[in-house]
Amino acid sequence: MEEAKKEALMNCSSLDELLNIEFGEVGTPSREVFNKETEAFCLAQTLKEERKRAGLTQQELAEKIGTKKTYISRLENGKADIQLSTLFRIFEGLGRRVSLTIL
Repeated sequence: MEEAKKEALMNCSSLDELLNIEFGEVGTPSREVFNKETEAFCLAQTLKEERKRAGLTQQELAEKIGTKKTYISRLENGKADIQLSTLFRIFEGLGRRVSLTIL
């Protein structure tokens, strides 16, 4: 890591500053990629936590909603995109509801 960048990172006083240095300003292509990857990670972690809270294995959840364990695994690892209808089906299978807010 170049010295100037390292020093800038060490002198950050907010998360926004850190993200700007590391991933670019809001609206830049690199920052958009970061934001999308972050959203996918958060969804994957939520899915995994809710599945575990429901006391289900990936295999059991897959069988309950009519898909394959490998798909559930890929979702939980952020390696697959998910359709909204599938998202609703998964959380319904976990005894949960999804609420969608459009900003």
